[in-house]
Amino acid sequence: MKFVKMHGLGNDFIVVEGHALPLDPGALARNWCDRHFGIGADGLVFVLPSDRADVQMRIFNADGSEAEQCGNAVRCVGKYAFERGLVRRRDLVVETLAGVQRIVLGGNGSRVEEVTVDMGEPILEPGRIPVALAEGGTPSGRVEAAGREWAFTAVSMGNPHAVIFVDDVEGTDVRGVGSEVETNRLFPNRVNVEFVETLDPGEIRVRVWERGCGETLACGTGACAAVVAGALEGRSGRKVRVHLPGGTLKIEWAEDGRVYMTGPAVEVFRGEIGQPD
Repeated sequence: MKFVKMHGLGNDFIVVEGHALPLDPGALARNWCDRHFGIGADGLVFVLPSDRADVQMRIFNADGSEAEQCGNAVRCVGKYAFERGLVRRRDLVVETLAGVQRIVLGGNGSRVEEVTVDMGEPILEPGRIPVALAEGGTPSGRVEAAGREWAFTAVSMGNPHAVIFVDDVEGTDVRGVGSEVETNRLFPNRVNVEFVETLDPGEIRVRVWERGCGETLACGTGACAAVVAGALEGRSGRKVRVHLPGGTLKIEWAEDGRVYMTGPAVEVFRGEIGQPD
């Protein structure tokens, strides 16, 4: 099977184009995403036909679980679709399990270097995130992990996030805390966890523990969730540069209520791999 290795700020994916999902995509993800015995990636992405959009994206995490959405992956899918002639326009629509998303491709000629994604309106109702909190008001609470309680704000960007504000993101035990919060019973579908340090109203630093992957170099939906939570909690503005270990995303929670994300998408290499035994 032919594939393309791509990444958005170091959040990396194996991208495969096809007409339908293979029989067991979760098993393929576990095998191919292994960084020692496979190609190595945070996720396996399938680019498929759609009757609702220009293309459809399905993404499976390194542990084989399927994600509803991924901001970095959808930028890569936009670049892939345009540069391989699946779409001729620089504005297109991608179908995901979280709904359809409109994206605009930046760059010159036949190349795509930067992608802006309409990530939609954040979901703040606890039952829809989902998180076991009382309905009404800001969806915030406290969760126990690594021997202490952590205040969090819950946001869904089509997938669930718990945003935790800290004084020093580099000094935070992302693995220890993130792995426990991810599987806490407050979050019935597990959760992505963002650790956020506010630098000023227009700039934050974020590290992410991704559900099904562990700590990643970047997370597009996580960056969006961090800005939404920051605005709700009065810790940041609504137009913010988000610094992640892999680079910087520009996020805006606009006056129309929708969140817009702008960042790069990069092709690393192409290859071919057989089915696992």
